[in-house]
Amino acid sequence: MRLATVLWNRKPTLAVALRQNFLNLPGCVAALKKARRVTGDLPPDMLELIAGGASFVRVVQSLIRAAVPRLRDGIWQAKARDPLLRPMDRVRVLAPIPRPRKNIFCLGRNYAAHAKERQAEVPTIPVFFTKPPTSVIGHDGRVIHHPMTAELDYEVELAVVVGRRGINIPRARAYEYVFGYTILIDVTARDVQKRHMQWFKGKGLDTFCPMGPWIVHKSAIPDPHDLNIGLRVNGEIRQAGHTGDMVFKIPDLIEVLSAGMTLEPGDILATGTPSGVAAGRDPPRWLKAGDVIEAEIEGIGVLRNRVADPRS
Repeated sequence: MRLATVLWNRKPTLAVALRQNFLNLPGCVAALKKARRVTGDLPPDMLELIAGGASFVRVVQSLIRAAVPRLRDGIWQAKARDPLLRPMDRVRVLAPIPRPRKNIFCLGRNYAAHAKERQAEVPTIPVFFTKPPTSVIGHDGRVIHHPMTAELDYEVELAVVVGRRGINIPRARAYEYVFGYTILIDVTARDVQKRHMQWFKGKGLDTFCPMGPWIVHKSAIPDPHDLNIGLRVNGEIRQAGHTGDMVFKIPDLIEVLSAGMTLEPGDILATGTPSGVAAGRDPPRWLKAGDVIEAEIEGIGVLRNRVADPRS
């Protein structure tokens, strides 16, 4: 199940991705209530849907079964001009959680090869930093090449979406607190990062956290450490890795992060990037205005963004 937030008639709307189409979930509820086939409502946004846990997931699954005209062998057989269905290329896709409640948790140097290319030691404990909610943009959103940087870099990351409130979560129960997974691009101004001698400013500028295009529920990804992960710039492969190469696996990260710190539904944890970043090349190959970034993770999809001049 792929859950998205899209603009539908200029309004942020919950949707589910079915093959190359988006299904309007609130529209499904309204239509089925009119036909007296369902009662109740869905939450108004992704954060509340996530907080609802398994009960709302079951509601969405029942909506899909009830609203799909015909579903044979997993293939969508749509009615012509279905008002609840729109092709993906005709819908603006927002970040799944357009405005997270708090900063995005991120991991530094969680792939050994990336630590090596950055001439840094592989950490012995997870290294956390954050990106502010104001840095989040969605699929096809513009990454602004802010004039304060000449060294704009990219990092593709698997992001974990927390589904339950918890503190001091043991690694053996970590997946109970996972709702699903999405793609995140950790855009970084390397020169700003170096000037400030820490990571927050250079990684926290507006538009520096593309995310999406949707959240894939954890039931569809039985092993998040068995996924190919990569990134292309203008069609050229820059990063090609595997999530199994993480230094610290997701259960370890959740255990350490939640120690003495409450995690809440909708919190986002980016799990680090494989090698191949611009700063690790000789010479570095920084992003420039006009470049198209495509981050891809097996089982989730492709997140695409374009680098834009702030004056455009």
